[in-house]
Amino acid sequence: MVSMLEHSFIFLDRVGLRTEQRIWRSGITDWQAFLDAPSIRGFSRARKSFYDRRIAEAARALEKDDLSYFTERLPVSEHYRLWDLMNANALYIDIETSSYYGDITVIGVYDGEDALLMVRDKNLDKHGFQKAIKDASVLLTFNGLSFDIPVIKRFWNIDIPHPHIDLRFVCKRIGLSGGLKVIEKLLDIRRCKDVQDMMGEDAIYLWQMWKTTGNERHLEKLLAYNREDIVNLKPLAEYAIPSLWNKVFNGTDPHR
Repeated sequence: MVSMLEHSFIFLDRVGLRTEQRIWRSGITDWQAFLDAPSIRGFSRARKSFYDRRIAEAARALEKDDLSYFTERLPVSEHYRLWDLMNANALYIDIETSSYYGDITVIGVYDGEDALLMVRDKNLDKHGFQKAIKDASVLLTFNGLSFDIPVIKRFWNIDIPHPHIDLRFVCKRIGLSGGLKVIEKLLDIRRCKDVQDMMGEDAIYLWQMWKTTGNERHLEKLLAYNREDIVNLKPLAEYAIPSLWNKVFNGTDPHR
């Protein structure tokens, strides 16, 4: 089966979404078809030859599982195209903070089976976090491009070089707007009853109550909320990413 990446030409120099659509409409829908075509309308012989070399180079990188080759060349908004090659080692991440921006209280990491919940003053540790994400092929968040990942980087002054798919923007491109909880309800992705009506402000309150009273019930509810945040990202990704690819590949993405 041909991957999304092998259908893609947007990593090539001077090829944007519109040019890529034009290539597909000409009947050239994957790398091999591009290489096999003696010519492609709209491209000079020299440009076609140049792209042939780049595609052959990309194919060698893919054969070696060197996906960094593509993360360096794909626009960040198109990193989702690596999903079907990376999802077996994907990690879903979400953070909670106190009332002070960037003051992390909880980091949740989910590998599709098990959740690791790291709590400040308990097991929230820079080296532990780095070890947890070390072998991940891709990180998935909701609004993590502007919040979770920059906050983690600043909190510990660390680099996070992994490919990153922010599902907020994937959802927006398929017409799903609003916060994570709103989108979950639209897709009938459910939460456990104890936290189904909670919002981000409630997570801040629970942390403050736990620190003030020491009552473990407040912390337990906060962790249950964070766990739902990360666990629900997996079915969201499994719905939203193929849906976006279908729109892009079939020419119905309004952002092309």
